[in-house]
Amino acid sequence: MDRSTERDRCGAEASGEVPITPEDVREALRRGELFLEYLPLMAVPEGRCVGAEALARWRRVSGVVMPNRFIPVIEETPVSGLLTYWVIDTVAAELGDWLRAHDQVQIGINVPPEIIGRGGIEYAAERAGLLDQAHKMVLEITERGYPDRQGVMALGTASRYGTRVALDDVTFSGRNLVVLSRCSFHILKIDRSLVSQIGSPAHPGPPPWLDHLSALRQGAALEIIAEGVETREQLDTLVAAGVARVQGFYFSQPLRAADFIAYHAANR
Repeated sequence: MDRSTERDRCGAEASGEVPITPEDVREALRRGELFLEYLPLMAVPEGRCVGAEALARWRRVSGVVMPNRFIPVIEETPVSGLLTYWVIDTVAAELGDWLRAHDQVQIGINVPPEIIGRGGIEYAAERAGLLDQAHKMVLEITERGYPDRQGVMALGTASRYGTRVALDDVTFSGRNLVVLSRCSFHILKIDRSLVSQIGSPAHPGPPPWLDHLSALRQGAALEIIAEGVETREQLDTLVAAGVARVQGFYFSQPLRAADFIAYHAANR
């Protein structure tokens, strides 16, 4: 999941900006103020682009609002579903033809746990004409919330369409492990806060979480994606640890759809 830094968040709070409400986000959707960018997903060490993660942005008069300011506001509200369904519609409109023209690619969509198992995602994908491309979609679920019983059942049957499920923002906390034990995941996305420890003066030597990563790779058939890769040292360390796919500014910032398609064409 794409997030601004803690310093950016604190700066926004200190600036005295008016708090955002779920109704503000609902109205922004109605007015067409939201848009998507796509963060390329890279296969390493060869550096091939094999997909992207769709990231919501909000264009306001005061500037672009990043998701760390409005996503937490709408969690556990009906607006979280509205935003998710809008993302599916927009991905279909912007990248539907690209998905159909390319095999072995994937698009990640962030999905709040509370709407899993309600049928809305399946309905939205069918309405958007993406069900035939469901095997190229990855539902990314943050560990901040737990899927309920219906959600766990839905995750277990996602393979009916070939859809894969990722646990996002993995930090190897106790909360992560509880979610992992309850749900069937295909992909783990290592949080950028862990990746930033590689090569950091505050964390000399290999970070201890790399040992957890090795154990996971040996004990389960999980694909590992590392988020927030910004330096060559981080990339080399992750590749040496067996990580095969990464995201981060070392390769590219998030791109609008046309720019992402061009980036993929240049890095296939």
